[in-house]
Amino acid sequence: MLIAVVSDSHNNDRAIKEVKNYIKNADVLLFLGDGENDISKITEDFSGEVYSVSGNCDFLGKSPNERIVELGGKKIFMCHGHAYNVKYGYDNIYYRGLSLGVDIVLFGHSHIPIVEKHNDICLMNPGSISHGACMAKRSLGYIEIKEGKIAQIYTKEIKMI
Repeated sequence: MLIAVVSDSHNNDRAIKEVKNYIKNADVLLFLGDGENDISKITEDFSGEVYSVSGNCDFLGKSPNERIVELGGKKIFMCHGHAYNVKYGYDNIYYRGLSLGVDIVLFGHSHIPIVEKHNDICLMNPGSISHGACMAKRSLGYIEIKEGKIAQIYTKEIKMI
């Protein structure tokens, strides 16, 4: 199972158009907020499942602030990250994931892609598809689950067309 993880589109039409190529082979799309009005545009040709959460710039709150999904036998916690102060460190969000008993914690907000493993929990920020921060490039994330195990979890730079 291939899962694409996208965050922080911020109504950037060029980024939305470009990211479609990067998600087309995924089975599932997880959207981590700040652009929930963009989800319908991002997924108009996408045939997989879609799960989303709201971010601090999503004023209509169409999606929940947090959610847990189980995919391929892995429990995944999704949030935007602002409520856990992820711009200043990952302790708060790590401990939230630990208290929920999840395998993977996904968040956005900082626009900085990271993948870190702490004990048995993987933390991922896929970065921003619209613009990076602190010299980061535009990016998204992927999670590959095979036979109930995380085969790969990584971020990928989005190249300009």
